[in-house]
Amino acid sequence: MNEKYELLANDAKQLGDKTLYRIRALVAISSVAAGDLGGYIETEKNLSTSGNAWVFDNARVFDNARVSGNAWVSGNAWVSGDAWVSGDAQVLKSADILQIGPSKSSGRFTTAHIDKKIGVRVNCGCFSGTVKEFSDAIEETHKNNQEYLEQYRLFCQLIAFNFGVTK
Repeated sequence: MNEKYELLANDAKQLGDKTLYRIRALVAISSVAAGDLGGYIETEKNLSTSGNAWVFDNARVFDNARVSGNAWVSGNAWVSGDAWVSGDAQVLKSADILQIGPSKSSGRFTTAHIDKKIGVRVNCGCFSGTVKEFSDAIEETHKNNQEYLEQYRLFCQLIAFNFGVTK
């Protein structure tokens, strides 16, 4: 049973054929007091029931997207698709998260987001780390497949460009 928050059936938004429900905290969660209203999620699978993860303001999380750990999504940010926002992520606006894919190698999506501890965090499959660590990992993993390697190199370039970082 979810003892962290509840979905409010009387405060929902339609997004195409999806219904997103406002959440209300049932207990204190970091800077959130019991009873505080949050943002909108489609189902309980979108927001972890453990940790300090929270969706604030008018932010929306839907599809297979998941917010967990100590991550915060706020403002008018939308997190969707297969994006996973975790750890110390702070997605304050849609520009704080980027999802690229699917990749040719696995069909997975690569997600990058602002992380208050490491700057930009990249998540892809079981990998989670900095842009530099991701770049090093793909060079090793795909050294024998030029097509996959080139696509992932482009992913790294796009992530670096989007967030204004160097590898």
